[in-house]
Amino acid sequence: MTVRGFTSDNASGAHPRVLAALAAAGEGHAASYGADAVTHELEERAREVFGPTATIFPVFNGTGANVVSLSAALQRWDAVVTTEHAHLATDESTAPHLVGGIAVRTLPAPTGTMALTDLARVLADDEGSVHHARPAALSLTQSTELGTVYTPAELAALSDAARGHGMSVHVDGARLANAAARLGTTLAEQTRGVDVLSFGATKNGTLFGDAVVVLDPDLAEPVARLRKATTQLASKMRFVSAQLLALLTDDLWRRTAEHANAAADHLAERLRTELGLGPVYPVEANAVFIPVPPALVTTVTEQLPVLPWDRRAGVLRAVCSFDTTEEDVTRLVTGLGRVLGG
Repeated sequence: MTVRGFTSDNASGAHPRVLAALAAAGEGHAASYGADAVTHELEERAREVFGPTATIFPVFNGTGANVVSLSAALQRWDAVVTTEHAHLATDESTAPHLVGGIAVRTLPAPTGTMALTDLARVLADDEGSVHHARPAALSLTQSTELGTVYTPAELAALSDAARGHGMSVHVDGARLANAAARLGTTLAEQTRGVDVLSFGATKNGTLFGDAVVVLDPDLAEPVARLRKATTQLASKMRFVSAQLLALLTDDLWRRTAEHANAAADHLAERLRTELGLGPVYPVEANAVFIPVPPALVTTVTEQLPVLPWDRRAGVLRAVCSFDTTEEDVTRLVTGLGRVLGG
């Protein structure tokens, strides 16, 4: 029996156009390590999508993209400033420290987004002491780990503050497509003032592979060298590049993200109207955080395909995908009603 659910958008399959692109890339032989025609076409497409200074570097996964991006932007004595929920601080094990030698400093983010006042306080307190890691990069997740999004104005204000302190700006864009789709912006508009981007594709319809997109040309060579040194350089790169190219062609990324976002809106509305469950955080991308009695978290997650986000507070996470169906939503709402009503 095929299992479908909401534990993560990583759990979904791949879009048919992505699979077709993979099959086409497998015909015949091609030069290795990115010297192939598909990767060259992806490089041209990336400049069209992200801007004329953009250089794209396909990698295997999002953790690799984050570590490579920030390792290129930081010295060994530097720190990255991010939120308490950022994958850099929570879900990437010790990779930032072990692989990149990166110190991670976190700020509170009750609804996922960083407050400008909190960042300003950190920068004002920085006296340049050799006893403390220098805050030299700002990393923002768009959309955030709590399913919320930064507006372009909020991104600009945070980026300007960081740049005024001499910091680089990185965006963890694992779900950047969902944010851009929600805000009705282009990917280029989402990355203005950004030096380097981790661009997520796996969560939005590809089989595997993400990318580092360099927007500051000075970081291109460091990223290229670090991609190899951190084991993120694929020998048969055309298979990663083909998927990214498919996603970035004819705005497929937008259509897949719009579908996931709309499914999240629909799920949230049905939970509210049918079960009286309002989302814990605003539904601004493709994730819905569902409140349940803490004592029932284990029961729910044993029976239904949702993630236990906060067992003590009684919060579940349901993430919609590019292929979430009405039947998927119905099964989850009905199942929750059965468990909570029983």
